[in-house]
Amino acid sequence: MLIAVMGAGSIGAYFGGKLALAGNTVTLVARGAHLDAIRRRGLRLLSDGQETLVACPAQVRATDDPKSVGPADLVLLTVKTYHNPGAVPAMRPMVGESTAVLCLQNGVDSYEAASRAFGAARVLPGAAYVEASLPAPGVVQQTGDVVRIVFGEADNQDSARGRKIQEVLEAAGIPAQFTTSIHRTLWTKFLFIATLVGVTCLARQSLAELWPRPEWRQVIEGCLRELEAVGRACGVDLDADVVAQTLAYMESSVADLSASMYADLLAGRPLELEALNGAAVRAGKRAGVATPMNDVIYAMLKPYAEGVGR
Repeated sequence: MLIAVMGAGSIGAYFGGKLALAGNTVTLVARGAHLDAIRRRGLRLLSDGQETLVACPAQVRATDDPKSVGPADLVLLTVKTYHNPGAVPAMRPMVGESTAVLCLQNGVDSYEAASRAFGAARVLPGAAYVEASLPAPGVVQQTGDVVRIVFGEADNQDSARGRKIQEVLEAAGIPAQFTTSIHRTLWTKFLFIATLVGVTCLARQSLAELWPRPEWRQVIEGCLRELEAVGRACGVDLDADVVAQTLAYMESSVADLSASMYADLLAGRPLELEALNGAAVRAGKRAGVATPMNDVIYAMLKPYAEGVGR
């Protein structure tokens, strides 16, 4: 399969590298020192104490120019959501008549940017579950036991292309699920991510620091229940015990849970605020559900959304 990865940072490069190793023709669209390192030394994947080299250009291609790629069978959209205004239009040369665009970004409505640009019929919303980082340019470190992609058609219908993409991902050693209830998946992840990043950024403390304190546990549960109410008002069939499930997961993993947006805030980098707590506020207004906790989080973090000094 001809595959392009738009935004081959940690997550995009990890999945792109795995797909390339499986024999697919993969092009990573990256930039800066990361791109230079991939071109010079190949892409290094670190996982479970082992290192795998994905040779460039023998096994994977790398560029900063989407126009040089041409139409692909599948494009993975993995840029940070605040890059969408520039990245999505730049993807156009890679999106042909039969191209499928798989959006693996945070949020419940992030995929709509690609849908507006290329038509809803070409875009599949998805959720990526993986802990990946860039310890050095050209190097992706994957940690933990969770690696999974869940995706589906935006209208929740079955499709031959969805089943084919699942087969390609699984053949590359990437656990994948093509679902006919993708919005439930997106909102279930959204409850967790938006609460984790919103509360830790608001408090300027990690979840491990906040969890033992009853007053912050109340805030965390309150934020989850607020988001649950919005999701249900938007017509999403969430599990009856979705909040209890999320709290149990937080408690069992509290020592290992970190929010990349919290790290971005501390480092003065731009924030995915609009895709997370901003999206919660917008969805609440559309559904007629009050979102006082997310209103406060959004208002407090808005001055930092573009990064400090930007």
